[in-house]
Amino acid sequence: MINTVRIEDMDSLFRMISEQEYREDLGRNRNLYIYRGQPNSEFPLTTSLMRNCKNKRKELEPCILRNFTKYAALEVPTIERSVWRQMIFGQHHGLPTRLLDWSYSPLMALHFSVTENDMDEMSTHDSVVWRIDIHELHDILPQKYKDIASKFNTTVFTVDMLQDVCGSLEEYDEDMGDKAMLIIEPPSVDLRIVNQYSFFSVIPSKMEDIQGFLDANTNLTTKYIIDKNLRWEVRDMLDHQNISERIVYPGLDGISKWLGRHYFVK
Repeated sequence: MINTVRIEDMDSLFRMISEQEYREDLGRNRNLYIYRGQPNSEFPLTTSLMRNCKNKRKELEPCILRNFTKYAALEVPTIERSVWRQMIFGQHHGLPTRLLDWSYSPLMALHFSVTENDMDEMSTHDSVVWRIDIHELHDILPQKYKDIASKFNTTVFTVDMLQDVCGSLEEYDEDMGDKAMLIIEPPSVDLRIVNQYSFFSVIPSKMEDIQGFLDANTNLTTKYIIDKNLRWEVRDMLDHQNISERIVYPGLDGISKWLGRHYFVK
């Protein structure tokens, strides 16, 4: 079931970004929620491969990864070790892939929710932050995936863990069908991945409707709709908290994006 919550004031927003359950076993406040921000609440959850290759994605995906690896191997020799490395490095550099970006930080998701390419669009539509629970998704994984996760005492996969249990896209698609997907934490290859607190969900090729899957198989998935009249206030609050393009995209590109938006005239 997908729960829908409208955020129309800052009090509601602060409840969203501070939701942490107290765990008796740790004596700490922790959860395993991850978040994804999108600038328009009407946008569906889709991967860049779905948007780019549509119903041809299953046959075109190997071609995209093969050619990316051919050119990227000079810069990143380890990319040839596994298809999962190829996919993660490709996603990081804008390649269409089956990966869907998430962040452990709700503030980071909010950044993407209240940032537009055209800032004049900020007040014309609501935006959204999606929340999913890693535990829920882990519980419905095929047993061999749960077994290797248990071996490492985790519910989040690394590239090497995934390679050990599944060496090809075909095997992954066969294992998952349209009934499961796992969460992978990418290697910290640069500051952008570190600063964004990045995670990816690996979408099986048979899963045509990601929202439909979450609605049918989870109970804690939440769609936070950010009211269009609140977006500028949230955007300015995030800047005050040092959540901006200069942190999200370390380097001169990020600084340029941040300054352009900072001096935007409404």
